[in-house]
Amino acid sequence: MGREVSESCLESLLTEIVSSYCNGFYANKPELAARRIEAIGFQVGHQLSERYTIDRPRFTDHLEAIKFICKDFWSELFKKQIDNLKTNHRGTFVLQDNQFRWLAHMSVDPSRDASASVQDPSAMAENKAVQATGMHLYFPCGIIRGALSNLGIPCAVSADISDLPACEFITSFTFQI
Repeated sequence: MGREVSESCLESLLTEIVSSYCNGFYANKPELAARRIEAIGFQVGHQLSERYTIDRPRFTDHLEAIKFICKDFWSELFKKQIDNLKTNHRGTFVLQDNQFRWLAHMSVDPSRDASASVQDPSAMAENKAVQATGMHLYFPCGIIRGALSNLGIPCAVSADISDLPACEFITSFTFQI
């Protein structure tokens, strides 16, 4: 049996990473905080991908690699597969997790227009909560990007949380000619 990490410990660590970078190290530089959090996730994803593919042959195409991420890799991380995979057949894949565990305890409504009233304190608090939730997504985006990078597939990964706790990860491959 492989080594495992307590889910609550990992969630607490992620919360502390986001808090340290957003409120401490880079309090006035959210773009830099986001890049640093994503870089940590990238390193984690790269190393996990190495571990989970050590006894597998190299993937022959992008679709095989993304299926590996959706089934095996996601199952190792979250004990379940990605709920839905969509593609535009031009290098963009959308991985949908309907109950993304790392967002399950957050209750922010990202669809609410926080800019509607700058004078409204609840709107300003909601906007900060949406930003904080968004910062938590840089880590799993980095994990996906790192895992695919290790598989020889350079890509960009972003996330959409318009319906919490569901999350969509949009992966765009950059094809080399």
